[in-house]
Parts: sequence; structure tokens; C-alpha cells
Amino acid sequence: MMNIAVFVSGGGTNLQALIDAQGRGEIKNGKITFVLASNENAYALERAKKAGIEIAVVSRKSYSSKEEYDRAILAALDGRNIDLIVLAGFLSILGEELCTQYRNRIINIHPSLIPLFCGDGFYGKKVHTAVLESGVKVTGATAHFVNEITDGGAIILQKAVPVEQGDNEDILQYRVMRQAEWEILPKAVSLFCEGRIKINGNKTEII
Repeated sequence: MMNIAVFVSGGGTNLQALIDAQGRGEIKNGKITFVLASNENAYALERAKKAGIEIAVVSRKSYSSKEEYDRAILAALDGRNIDLIVLAGFLSILGEELCTQYRNRIINIHPSLIPLFCGDGFYGKKVHTAVLESGVKVTGATAHFVNEITDGGAIILQKAVPVEQGDNEDILQYRVMRQAEWEILPKAVSLFCEGRIKINGNKTEII
């Protein structure tokens, strides 16, 4: 059974999707054993407490550099035998040391169809604003591995979601979460824990 750490920054809806999927037995060979938040006010911490999951807060604003923050996170992970890190609405960019130590063992969910509307500056509602301003008719979500390039790791799963007339950022954000993020993130986590993701360069193969 693999130990999963989930990193959060806000409301924790994707964390809840993972907890619910775990409760339904959909995350095979994996268990969420630790939740780490980048700020103490993240409601996601309440979700973790309710589910009986151990928590810690490593505040980004307490550290002056990405490198220092990386070391603080690694210290929080030390001794927990974490096999997989899942970034579920975690708004801090991870540094090289953490990415190296957990190479191909960090999964992120991004609210667009990468390589569109991704990279530095594209997070949260900013993604959906850009989607609406562009006039595209389809958006979606991507579960991918994390490397040193923002949203640049190998793609695991994607799901498309329609952009509908009259959408605003809130409506579109909720549709993408409900129809894509909450579905493909637990699936990607389960595939990893089952050993069914083969990585070849910057591509993945589901086996």
C-alpha cells in the first residue's frame, strides 16, 4: 500500500474528491496518509481533519526563497515514507530539490488542456479568464507529473469540457472541476499506485 501526501492551499475540493474516491475503494493500492497546506487558513485542513488524516502547515510566506521552502517541505515529509505527492490546488511552485527527490512521484491537476493556458501565471480563476477571453469552445483539465518547468511534466490523463454561452469564470471553474478534475485526478493517482503508468521521456503510457 502506497502512502500518499496531498498538498493544498485553499478550499480543498480536489482533496475531497480524492478522499471520497478512496472511501469508494477507487484508489487501489494507495492511501492518503498526510496533508500539507501552504497556509494555516486553508479550509482543506478541515476536510483532512474530518477524514482523520494527519496534517501540517508549512507557510510559504515564512520562507524567503523557493529553496528554503523546499527544504522545509522535505523536513515535514521526512520519516513519513511518502510514495506519491499530489498537488491538489497547491499554489506554491516547487523547487528543484523537491522535484529531484520525488522525480516522477509528484502529480498535479491543472484546469486546462495542457499545453494550452498553462505555465507561469496560469492558476485558479486566471486560467478560466484566459479561456473565456480566447473564445475557445472546449477546455478541460490535465493530470500530469511535475518537473522543474511549470505545468511541463508528462501528461497522464486529460478530459475535455465544453465552454458554454453565458459562462463566467465561476461557472466554468465549477464545470471543469465537476466534470474533469474530480474524475481524472483520483484515476491518475490510482493508476500510479497500481504501477500502471510507464514514463518514456515526456510521455506516458498506461499499462
